[in-house]
Amino acid sequence: MRNICELATFDCYYHNVAKYYEKDATGALLWKKDRKFWIEYSGIVTIGIDVSKVKFNISDDTVSITLPPAQVQSCKVDETTLTDESFIIDAESAVVEAEHQTAAFKEAQENMKKAAANDNVLLENARSRAKQLLEGYVNNIGNLVGKKYTIVWECLDSEQPTTSEVSSPAST
Repeated sequence: MRNICELATFDCYYHNVAKYYEKDATGALLWKKDRKFWIEYSGIVTIGIDVSKVKFNISDDTVSITLPPAQVQSCKVDETTLTDESFIIDAESAVVEAEHQTAAFKEAQENMKKAAANDNVLLENARSRAKQLLEGYVNNIGNLVGKKYTIVWECLDSEQPTTSEVSSPAST
């Protein structure tokens, strides 16, 4: 079970908007132009537990399992939601380059990751799902060896939820 490392228990889809604004991006004096655009897309946040931090103790017919808090495991763009209509550039905007899009995506992804990492209900639902999956695993092992195990849970709350990956799409 420890070889799993990360047990993804939830994929959450967020509607996200990557906004970008740069004042006086190009030009001089009266011909200055701001750079303004936004990109609408869906992001996928995967939440689960780090199984390497799960502790097991087996005593006779009792299995004690200590679970760490759920955490954001990855945060990525659902590239199928990116279409030509996703990119909205202000009519008065300076030229938008790939580096500007990348910067906008990076900030939007960080904001989405933070929102998910601070959603206690979502994190608790992910941990509950992990408990269900681990309980099923223990019960299947018990069935294989002809034992009925009682599972005792301890949920650690002292760790702060952490993140392990953020990715952005290739710039268009």
